[in-house]
Amino acid sequence: MKNLYDEAKKCFLTVDPDEKLALSLEIVGAWDSGQLEWKEGDSLQHEPPLQLNQPGRQDKPVLVEVSKVKNRGFKSVQQRASLIHALVHIEMTAVNLSWDSVYRYRHMPKEYYDDWVQTAKEESQHFFMLRQSLRDMGYDYGDFPAHNELWQMAVNTADDLMARMAIVHRVLEARALDVVPFSVDKFRNLGDSKTADSLVVIANDEIGHVNSGSRWFRYQCEKEQVDPDKMFFTLIQKYLKSTPKGPFNREARLKAGFSLAEMQELERLDAEYKLARKRA
Repeated sequence: MKNLYDEAKKCFLTVDPDEKLALSLEIVGAWDSGQLEWKEGDSLQHEPPLQLNQPGRQDKPVLVEVSKVKNRGFKSVQQRASLIHALVHIEMTAVNLSWDSVYRYRHMPKEYYDDWVQTAKEESQHFFMLRQSLRDMGYDYGDFPAHNELWQMAVNTADDLMARMAIVHRVLEARALDVVPFSVDKFRNLGDSKTADSLVVIANDEIGHVNSGSRWFRYQCEKEQVDPDKMFFTLIQKYLKSTPKGPFNREARLKAGFSLAEMQELERLDAEYKLARKRA
């Protein structure tokens, strides 16, 4: 019987996007049908996971600093394609993140692996949907530069599951909960109902993905006997230059596992930031 960790590693390191996504869905099917081992046997106890800091990827898209990514928008086809391309790249990164979370963190409950295998499946489907929208506009994945901020933060938090769940999923990924509904309306108003419908699916699925991050963040907090509401902001201070900025989709974030106390603190910090800017 094949091993879940080995399969996750293989998918993570696959270079070609089509092969990676096909393998991703193949692994999901094998896991769902009980064809993969997940508890480490004697042969694996002496072989800790490798520190894989870079997923397999082609030369394109070219990766650049965030500051060098051109402004995206809705005014022209090229701007809209650039925006969709950014989302496609995020979905590809999310597939790699999901399999890395499976491969890297061992000795977790089966439900942990269930969550990230399911996330890998949905992120793979999101990639296909958005890539088709990109192709419908005359472009493809790799035609625009992209930044690597999301994956770099995964590397920065790799040795701490609690931080990975908090920063990558509950800060960076959670931003989609706030901004995607706006994009849905913009694409629908422009007559692109196909992309708008895809984004609705993605927005709903992302609630579940962030909720998985919340669930395992709180699991680790309980294990280490720390207050999750306080630890969340401690980790933000450690890993980020500033706190997340609003506006926040409070309803979606509460569904995604944020506590009311967390939301009140996020909103308070955002209000303080905006007041300080106004005074400056």
